[in-house]
Amino acid sequence: MPDPETLKRAEEDKREGKSASTQAGEFVREEMHHIREGKHGAASAKQAIAIGLSKARRAGVDLPPPDADTQSEAVREHASRDRAKGRQPHRPSRRLPRRWRVRRVKPRANDRRRPGRAPRRRPPGHERIGAADDGYFPPASLNAAPIEGCTT
Repeated sequence: MPDPETLKRAEEDKREGKSASTQAGEFVREEMHHIREGKHGAASAKQAIAIGLSKARRAGVDLPPPDADTQSEAVREHASRDRAKGRQPHRPSRRLPRRWRVRRVKPRANDRRRPGRAPRRRPPGHERIGAADDGYFPPASLNAAPIEGCTT
């Protein structure tokens, strides 16, 4: 979304009867500033110009798509889409008043991994040794008979 200042300057250019490319120049100027501030990772001035022109078309500047001999078909289609988007009347987003919104409850620690279910627990007496269903088979020495008098 362009800055309100940029929209205001472009509207002023339109009122004064300046060309569409002059109006779009305000958006390109804004993108150049964004790159210098480090707001996004556009690497070159060409990218800034492309982003600015796209924003201008979406904001309603009557800027035609590029010629067929200068840009690819995909770029021209994208420019046409942006231009069509700019011609549609702007509708504010339909956000419900605060009192009508559903309050979201923060999940408990156990519910984060498996929403809507109880946490997974092993049945009593189901230790890791001998639990063949999880693919673990202990060495044969652990399966040997317990030694009398040994507690571990």
